[in-house]
Amino acid sequence: MSFVPPGTGWPGDPATADTPVAHDPVDVRRLAATSGTLAELTARQSVCRACPRLVEWREDVAEVRRRAFMDETYWGRPVPGWGDERPRVLLVGLAPAAHGGNRTGRIFTGDRSGDWLFASLYRVGLAAQETSTHAGDGQRLIGARVLASVRCAPPANKPTTEERAACFPWLSRELALVAPSVRVVVALGGYAWQAVWPALRDAGYVLPRSRPPFGHGAEVGVEYGGAPVTLLGCYHPSQQNTFTGKVTAEMLDELFSRARELAV
Repeated sequence: MSFVPPGTGWPGDPATADTPVAHDPVDVRRLAATSGTLAELTARQSVCRACPRLVEWREDVAEVRRRAFMDETYWGRPVPGWGDERPRVLLVGLAPAAHGGNRTGRIFTGDRSGDWLFASLYRVGLAAQETSTHAGDGQRLIGARVLASVRCAPPANKPTTEERAACFPWLSRELALVAPSVRVVVALGGYAWQAVWPALRDAGYVLPRSRPPFGHGAEVGVEYGGAPVTLLGCYHPSQQNTFTGKVTAEMLDELFSRARELAV
């Protein structure tokens, strides 16, 4: 089998064999809207089969595998949000990596982007460990939660417009369920900046009339239930960005320190 069946013992698997499965975008909207808790929502996210191209790709990757991980079992399913259930800081990325989250079952875990991200979160006090290598490794987020705007690893890291739209209700509902505690939303990359804006509005946040341009360190004041919330832009800690110096460890530390300061 080219994916881990739900409820078979994978560390942190939120689903069981009885978790309802979305087979198309209509199912996604219905199952997201009727998820009353984060546990219910993440379970349903983790078994979604609404996008045929993404299902085929993630499962092919899990079957063929990269040579370095040839002896490992790949998760091969959508990667749900994870972290604190009442986060003050929420981090939103684009999508799982084919041999990162799609392998480990945890977003930003087991790839070079995650190495940079979690090392910085650890240094500023938002993560319990410096590394995040696999599910069940003891990593824990402190007052923070990480999720992706698209839950399946896409070919060439480029989900289609239709796939983004199909996954939108999962993002919007997760934003709504954690909204009462959230004071900072960090968009990791330009696409996450674009994707999170309409999702925040759909989740009940009050936003400025127009979306400001993305940039590293960009700050936008929004509101939820009368409470101030800050949207922060952060360059994605991708291999290309870190190799070229577009993102440095100091830049990440400064930004996440700012997020933690605003979240108090």
